[in-house]
Amino acid sequence: MKKTSCLLLLLCAFTFCIAQEKTTYTNERGDVHLCGPFEIKELKEDSLYASWFNKQYDEFSLEDKNYSWSNKLKDIEVDIYLGTWCGDSKKWVPSFVKVWDQLGLDRENLNFTALYDTDEHYKQGPNGEEKGKRIHLVPTFIFKRGGEEIARIVEEPQNDLLTDIGQIALGLPSQPNYKAANYLMNLLEEKSVEEVRADMNTYFYKTYDYLGKSGELNTLGRVFLHSNRIEEAVLVFEFNFYFFRYDPYIIGSYANGLAQLGDTKKAKELYERALKIDPENKWVTKLYQELKEKEPEPTEPTLE
Repeated sequence: MKKTSCLLLLLCAFTFCIAQEKTTYTNERGDVHLCGPFEIKELKEDSLYASWFNKQYDEFSLEDKNYSWSNKLKDIEVDIYLGTWCGDSKKWVPSFVKVWDQLGLDRENLNFTALYDTDEHYKQGPNGEEKGKRIHLVPTFIFKRGGEEIARIVEEPQNDLLTDIGQIALGLPSQPNYKAANYLMNLLEEKSVEEVRADMNTYFYKTYDYLGKSGELNTLGRVFLHSNRIEEAVLVFEFNFYFFRYDPYIIGSYANGLAQLGDTKKAKELYERALKIDPENKWVTKLYQELKEKEPEPTEPTLE
């Protein structure tokens, strides 16, 4: 019995150690970054991240007064998705933690997950931690009560950080940034690509009403593409192409999606269109050359 108990204790201790171990990766530029769930001490103590985390944490300040609404946040958990490679994460994650601390809230209620910046796993976690969470930009702060989402802050506050958190505490959250991307993510959870295409004009004009800059939907399309949701990616790229039809990067993204879907003819036409607009565009040129190299050599007909 004693041996069994000791074995169980050792197994639990081993499992705990594994759970606490951080995971890192090296990106295409040779930079080392966190990926997957991690504890906040990694940002505070690891020299790779401490320089920006501690500096921003120390510089961000609040008025020293009692915010009575903070009591409404004591049962709230916040899932924080970030990239240690991302400028907005480096600004807003330390600032958020500082606000949380100054409101006297428990850090144990903050859950940190770092995502990749690589082309192959763009804004994904090593074990799919982002799946089903509608993450397309980082940082994303998801506020939960009893396991259910009640609000989120996407990339940066809609007003200022304290105001946004206060509104969430009072049950009056602002709409998160990037309304067009959020609209399309929600739409594609409710409807298939075929259903959206059947009423394309309706959804096109609704998306247009919410639209900001060209990068908003391009980023969403890339997230879908690298999550192997290729048909959804192409749909998003197509919307964006009609909104920004003279931007070579938008055209190139649409062409890249079509190429991965197997429509190489239309992809080539779009690459050529993008290069007429910007003949020096290295990214589009690279994708176009890669597509042409993949095409089979034409075979000459045999004479009988």
